[in-house]
Amino acid sequence: MIYDVVIAGAGPVGLFLACELRLAGVSVLVLEQAEDPDSPLKRLPFGMRGLSAPTLEAFYRRGLLDDIAPAQRAHDDASDGGAAAAKTAQKPRRQFGHFAGIAFDSTNIDSTKWSYRLPSPADTPTGADMERIETVLASRAIAMGAEIRRGLRVEELDTSDDEVSVRAGSETFRARWLVGCDGGRSVVRKAGGFEFVGTDPEFTGYSVRVEIADPDKLQLGRHYTPTGMYFQAQPGTIAMAAFDGGAYHRTQPITLEHVQAVLRYISGTDVTLTSLLLATTWTDRTQQATTYRNGRVLLAGDAAHIHSPLGGQGLNLGLGDAMNLGWKLAATLRGDAPADLLDSYERERHPIGAQVLDWSRAQVALMRPSPSSRALEAIVHDLIGTRDGATYFAGRVWGVGLRYDLGGDHPLVGRSTPDFDLADGSKAGERLRLGKALLLDFDADASLAARARRWSDRITHVASDAKDRLGLSAVLVRPDGVVAWASDSAGDHEGVAQAATRWFGEPAH
Repeated sequence: MIYDVVIAGAGPVGLFLACELRLAGVSVLVLEQAEDPDSPLKRLPFGMRGLSAPTLEAFYRRGLLDDIAPAQRAHDDASDGGAAAAKTAQKPRRQFGHFAGIAFDSTNIDSTKWSYRLPSPADTPTGADMERIETVLASRAIAMGAEIRRGLRVEELDTSDDEVSVRAGSETFRARWLVGCDGGRSVVRKAGGFEFVGTDPEFTGYSVRVEIADPDKLQLGRHYTPTGMYFQAQPGTIAMAAFDGGAYHRTQPITLEHVQAVLRYISGTDVTLTSLLLATTWTDRTQQATTYRNGRVLLAGDAAHIHSPLGGQGLNLGLGDAMNLGWKLAATLRGDAPADLLDSYERERHPIGAQVLDWSRAQVALMRPSPSSRALEAIVHDLIGTRDGATYFAGRVWGVGLRYDLGGDHPLVGRSTPDFDLADGSKAGERLRLGKALLLDFDADASLAARARRWSDRITHVASDAKDRLGLSAVLVRPDGVVAWASDSAGDHEGVAQAATRWFGEPAH
């Protein structure tokens, strides 16, 4: 059997990509090294991940938000005709987000500077633990017909012009395409000949759960010291950064004695630990593949880019890769994609990855145990305390300013489509659940409808006014929710056919 796509890695990125490909009818095999997905590191507290606006929008547009972030949905369902959601968009919860540990007051945010946003079930940042995210995505992928094989580590691959041969364990699998979603130490990336460049680590990070004989010696909260940083979220749940060049990351077992020594060194106390319940290490090593595609092999998630978990943007970055890649790879397999559609995956996502990596490096610069970093931290703290500063940092952390450079003159092109509340009772985000492109025709223009019919197999045409159309006449939305074309003027739709051809290929009719 030849699969359309083999995905290496059954983490959130690989599983979400499998869902996206199955939505388009593509045959998918997911290979995962771990036999059992269960891990205490995927549960609270260490498994918690903040979900950005683009991630929440992606889950909402695919009907996954109710299961992944039910608390968020319960809040929105209780809103009065969207009024509460709109209020939340204007005044989110306090201190929801930080930069190098410097929390911004989210009531100080001027959301009017975030253009083309409407109240949506996905408009308030929230979080979910990795166990829940993976469970929901795996269940959805299997229900949609994806095959998931666990306990199989990709070891070798061989490519030709037409297919990829993948050896995992004692078995060999054939596919038209291979996507490496197998993490920061990706075998696919190494075997596929990808160059991985960046900066070396400055510290070893620790996330531990311990029992403390004398807990009063360690204060709660985040503390920068002359020798590093420690953060105690609750008694015994501690994160630390020891600026040792990453020397202790995955080099030897983590013992109670070692954790105690590091904690004493960083905190400057003689605190005594009596038990080590859970421990893991990480670093700020920051690297990115120079290209996301080599022939019939592609990379996504940590296989394509790694950085420190500061700010919690790694998961969101990888899920954005999957949302961007899925529909493009499916269209390529169908044979109706424009010649350069798949190459646009790298063009769009590589710059976003580079920005996040620099964002991570900037946070490390503020964390260094030096007088200059403490001075810089004080300045950034003052900046985040201003209205413009809080708005800027929130926009970066929450991802509301994400925009791809797609060309065109309209300021909405390249941005996430607003969740228009349509007169027919539906919302724009709900209309994207089938994974097709969407043409919103607010004026029910007959000529626009005729154009849309030429791509009826790839574009859903919706002729309906909206409660707030934001001054727009029509909007063409890609399957990933990104605006490909927009017009403010009724009857001015000449560019829509060109945009449709650019993104969805030649019309069928």
